Amino acid sequence: MADKRAILDGFASRFSEVAAASGGRLAVREVPFTAQLNLRTNPSDSRIGDAVHKALGFVLPRDPNTAASAGGRSALWLGPDEWLIVGGEGEESLLTRVLNTALGESFGSVVDVSANRTVIELSGPAARDVLAHGCLVDLHPRVFGPGRCAQTLLAKAQVIIHQVNDAPTFHLYVRTSFAWYVAEWLLDAMTEYCAAAPTGASVPVAESSLPR
Repeated sequence: MADKRAILDGFASRFSEVAAASGGRLAVREVPFTAQLNLRTNPSDSRIGDAVHKALGFVLPRDPNTAASAGGRSALWLGPDEWLIVGGEGEESLLTRVLNTALGESFGSVVDVSANRTVIELSGPAARDVLAHGCLVDLHPRVFGPGRCAQTLLAKAQVIIHQVNDAPTFHLYVRTSFAWYVAEWLLDAMTEYCAAAPTGASVPVAESSLPR
């Protein structure tokens, strides 16, 4: 069986170059193979809420555009009865099992959507400014801080933005079909904050390095 290839494998060196050129102001990397499950359930059902809390270690967020996290897993609010449950690589089956157990016979659904999106992590003091170049959501720390998330457009690509910590670090959930486009856009937007443009910033990824 062939080894898995991250969708942005060909960008790793370019991400490193632009981070080095920023003098610590920015860092960017792909977090590939993240387990992602779409959970739909009645938020008023306390039995399900308690079961999910026990299984994952946190209460499902009820406030719009908020997230809860514990033990390397997160739940991102997507709608009044919808969440994106996020875990580590290879946890799809485990999370599917525990969430279906939590649902029991109640109305709801658990769908593995891990293949739909990859995750790009952008961090550093200038990260918020880079995102502001292509995002209409107000990302000012007064209104968008750790534990906040939003479904929005970044440079016309659909993404989910989740601020993970105060660094700040942002996780960008990007559809795989738009991942290269968003990566190129980020590299271009980041050059403004670098002492010198990375040598490969304007060079397309070689065909031989693209995921098959």
